[in-house]
Amino acid sequence: MSKIKKVLFIKNAAILTATTLLLRVAGIFFKVFLADKLNSEGVGLYHLVFSVYVLAATFATSGICTAVTRLITDEFAVSNYKAAKNILKKATLLTLAIAFVSMGVIFMFAEPIAVLFLGDARATLSLKIMCLSLPFMGLSSCFRGYFIASRKTLPPSTAQIIEQITRITVVVFLLVNFSDKSLEFSCAAVIIGDTVAETLSCLILYIMYRCNFAKLSANRGTQGTPLKVTKKLLRISVPITSGRYLNSLLRTVENILVPKALQKSRLSSSAALSVFGNIKGMALPILLFPSSLLNAVSTLLIPEMSEATAKHQTATIQRVTDKLMCITSYFGFIIGGVFLCVGNELGSIIYKNNQVGALICALAPLVPVMYIDSVADGMLKGLDQQLICFRNCILDSSVRIILIMLFVSKFAISGFIGIMYFSNLLTASLNTYRLLKVAKLKIKFKKWFLKPLACSAAACGATYILAKYISILNVYVKTPLFIVLSILLYAVFMGFLKTDNVKNLKYLKTK
Repeated sequence: MSKIKKVLFIKNAAILTATTLLLRVAGIFFKVFLADKLNSEGVGLYHLVFSVYVLAATFATSGICTAVTRLITDEFAVSNYKAAKNILKKATLLTLAIAFVSMGVIFMFAEPIAVLFLGDARATLSLKIMCLSLPFMGLSSCFRGYFIASRKTLPPSTAQIIEQITRITVVVFLLVNFSDKSLEFSCAAVIIGDTVAETLSCLILYIMYRCNFAKLSANRGTQGTPLKVTKKLLRISVPITSGRYLNSLLRTVENILVPKALQKSRLSSSAALSVFGNIKGMALPILLFPSSLLNAVSTLLIPEMSEATAKHQTATIQRVTDKLMCITSYFGFIIGGVFLCVGNELGSIIYKNNQVGALICALAPLVPVMYIDSVADGMLKGLDQQLICFRNCILDSSVRIILIMLFVSKFAISGFIGIMYFSNLLTASLNTYRLLKVAKLKIKFKKWFLKPLACSAAACGATYILAKYISILNVYVKTPLFIVLSILLYAVFMGFLKTDNVKNLKYLKTK
């Protein structure tokens, strides 16, 4: 990688990381607000609707962002701007056609979906509103793919920030001014905010695209035949879309089955929906919050890995894979350790909910597994391994559904947590194995897993013992102090074991 590309990569990673952190911080506060206004049952209802939202969005966006990123990256590499423009044009037409079909189906069958599929008629209004955002979501996906390919993260980051501000503003206005309305309206108000935000974000991205592309020599290069361009788009997007769509469909089925299975374990309908909301809407967002840096790097590596694959640069792929696995595991183990120790306090501080805190602690050991799986999945797509991701997603979701039907009704929430452990370990193992095989790299068990695990346990254990002597401190002071001290001790212990953390964090210089 040239010096200019290194600087650009680091700059884009910084922008994307800062944006993701900002959005997730805002998202956490927003979820706290929703938990207060909707209560756990309302959050559970929203996530039932949101599961259909994700399913429809997956179909509407058609895996097009990754396809656009990879194909335009190839054209930009040879300054073929005319072909790049044509690829984006075909992608937008394709995604619009699919999005309008999705919108029509959901709008016409909103009531049967709500009653028969989700098991709650109160979701009907939200489904009808939600489907209106699908065309805008599809177009936004195309424009984001273009900007990632052109190594410009500021436009999509700006659009995402404005989108989040708009979403929060609209939802807060509606819920505050119409707080006396039913739970059905409250859930619909959140969906209205999502729809307005997606529409505005799409408009901003389009304007930025027009301004950006006008600066390039758009007539330079060859355009390529429409059929050839469409085939290229479909070759990449269909496996990704199929995987995401079937996975989203199976996850939607899972989200419907979990509350029903919990009811069979002698929980009331309201209590089952509340537990479901606590897991999906409160605990998991906290656990995934710190992964912003990893997600940013993983996203930006798609064009870089695609280019290295096209040029058969095996050594580069191996170095990047090794360094990113190190960073992910080093980061994931200490974050998981911290959540395990202060999960109860975080649940109390953020949501005023002890059950959420218990769930954070219960799921904390899964953090490094989830982070590694997410990064491995992103890198595989950059290495043209989307069919493998598709296979692993389907296997994972199918296994989860079978296990939910067998165990959740009998073991309640403990059964579901056990299923989450098995499922995440399965997909992380499969994705990591395939990544290492494609990169022709051997697993470094001691370096990637044993050392960070030992250092995390030592750092968090030492801090936990020390915390007993400062128990007089307020929980709002003690918890952040525990987190900071644990991370500092972890860095010291890792340094003693000579794990080359500084070199790993500067891994881009070795690419």
